[in-house]
Amino acid sequence: MIQKIEGHDLRQARRIVVKVGSSLVTNEGRGLDEQAIGEWCRQLTALVRDGREVVMVSSGAVAEGMKRLGWASRPKQLHELQAAAAVGQMGLAQMYESKMRESGIGSAQVLLTHADLADRERYLNARSTLLTLLELGVVPVINENDTVVNDEIKFGDNDTLGALVANLIEADTLVILTDQPGLYTADPRKNPDAQFVHEARAGDPELELMAGGAGSAIGRGGMLTKILAAKRAARSGASTVIAWGRESDVLIRLVAGESIGTHLVAQTRKAHARKRWIADHLQLVGSVIVDAGAAAKLREDGKSLLPIGITGVTGSFSRGDVIAVHDQAGKEIARGLANYSATEAQQLCRLASSEIERVLGYVAEPEMIHRSNLVLV
Repeated sequence: MIQKIEGHDLRQARRIVVKVGSSLVTNEGRGLDEQAIGEWCRQLTALVRDGREVVMVSSGAVAEGMKRLGWASRPKQLHELQAAAAVGQMGLAQMYESKMRESGIGSAQVLLTHADLADRERYLNARSTLLTLLELGVVPVINENDTVVNDEIKFGDNDTLGALVANLIEADTLVILTDQPGLYTADPRKNPDAQFVHEARAGDPELELMAGGAGSAIGRGGMLTKILAAKRAARSGASTVIAWGRESDVLIRLVAGESIGTHLVAQTRKAHARKRWIADHLQLVGSVIVDAGAAAKLREDGKSLLPIGITGVTGSFSRGDVIAVHDQAGKEIARGLANYSATEAQQLCRLASSEIERVLGYVAEPEMIHRSNLVLV
C-alpha cells in the first residue's frame, strides 16, 4: 500500500528546479514550441519576482536538431546524436533567452556532463556558478552537454539531471513537467481501474513497481525515471512534483499551494553535502564485496568499512575514487571514498587493520572507507 503524505505544498519553497521534457518543449518533435516556452518563462519570471530562486532544466536540443536537419527518427549513432544536439542547442538557447528577456529577466545557458559532477573540484565550481547566477536574479537554463557526452558519462535522461541539479544547489523542490497529469497506480490507457496518486513518499518501493515503460519517441525518459529522480532528489531534502506541463499557470498555482499533479515528499534527513556528492555518482570505477558481518555493521550500526570485512575487489580504482560496496548477493548497499587502490585492497582482503603496514609497508588509514565518507544506498 502506498504511504500517503498529508499537507505538502510549495508555498515555503524558496529554491526550485523545474524540468521540462522534449515532447513538451518541441511539441512532440514538431519543433520548438514558442508559445509553451514563452508561458513557462513568464511563470519563471513571476516566481523570481516573488523572491524565489529558479533553475530550468530543459530537454529539447536533440529533438530540435533533428527537426532542423530533417530527420524523422532519433538517430542511433553517437556522432549523429551529438551533431543534432549541436544544431538544436543553438535554437533552444536562443528561444529561452528571447522569452526570458521579453519578461525582463536574464537567463544563462549551462551545459553539464556527469564528469562535471563526478569530479569534486568541478562539482564545487558548477555549484558556485549556479548559486552566483541565482543571487544575480538570473535563471540558469541547464541541459546535458550532448555534443561531447558519450555512453560512459551521460546522465541518460534529464529527469536524473534535474535531480542532480536539485541536490547540487540544495533546492527545496524539483518540479518535473511532463505530458502526463502525474502518476497512476497503473497505465490508465490500459487499466480502467487505475487510480491517480496525489501524494506519496519519495522513495516508496511501490512507486517503482507501478511506474515503467519507455518514454515518447522523442524523449528518453518515462514515468519510472521520474520516480527514481524523486528518490534521488530526496537525498538533499527536496520533494518532487510531477505535473502536466500544459496546465494553465501550473508553476504559479503550485507555489500558491494548489494541489496539482503528484507530490512525492522527501522523508529522508538531508544528507551532508559531501555525502550527496558521493551518492550522486552515476558511474563507479570499481567496488568491494563484503561479508554479512560487515554489511550489517554498515547498514545497522553506521560503522566504517574495515579491510577484514572485505571478501573481494572488482574494477580498477585509485585512492580517493568513489567505489561501491556490494553484499554477498551482489546488491549495492553503500558507496564511499576509497582509502586504498584496488591493487592494495586485494592485498588487504580479510586482514585486520593492524596488518596493513606489514603488507603494504605504510598505513594511510585503518579503514578501507571511513564512515564520514560513506553513504548507504
